[in-house]
Amino acid sequence: MVRIWGRANSINVQKVLWACEEVGVRFDRIDAGMQFGVTTTPEFRVMNPNGLVPVLDDGGFTLWESHAILRYLARRYGTGGLWPADEQIAARTDQWMDWCAGTVWPDMKVVFLNLVRRQPPERDMQAVEQSIRNLGVTLGILDAHLAVQPYVAGTHLSVGDIPIAVNAYRWFELDIERPALPHLQAWYGRVSSQPGFVKHCAVPLT
Repeated sequence: MVRIWGRANSINVQKVLWACEEVGVRFDRIDAGMQFGVTTTPEFRVMNPNGLVPVLDDGGFTLWESHAILRYLARRYGTGGLWPADEQIAARTDQWMDWCAGTVWPDMKVVFLNLVRRQPPERDMQAVEQSIRNLGVTLGILDAHLAVQPYVAGTHLSVGDIPIAVNAYRWFELDIERPALPHLQAWYGRVSSQPGFVKHCAVPLT
């Protein structure tokens, strides 16, 4: 059993919990971050000096940064499944995970924080509207990619789908105008039916 520090409503923690379900790893989750505190304690800062969640402990081996944790779990416990055995297909998962972190999340974060975490008087709606436009273009790239294959790295669900899927959940759940992206919508239907997604990611946005 591994231990995971992080609150259940964190997008980055949700990625890791879903991955654990996919590879069949039992875990014990410990509330940490925001209202739960913990992340400022000396003990936590030894595990992650950044004071952020999630943190993974696998038999004394600790790791932080959600995508690094995803890759570790997929390689250690899911090779041939969540982590493709073919090196070139595996490289595609890396490509889309990094694309999600560097291209999708910066705009999604602006939209999410303003519309979910902030009260109306505190919202920067100009920034929200620009980020929504950016996301329409960005996700259009993925939509075109998914026109020729069912998942981001090929014919099967891989670790590369997980970060994008938790962002897509916010894209589809928030009360915003979205362009028609039929291939993205079809892919989202497939990934959002995964038991791990349903259990850990399809939760109220807070």
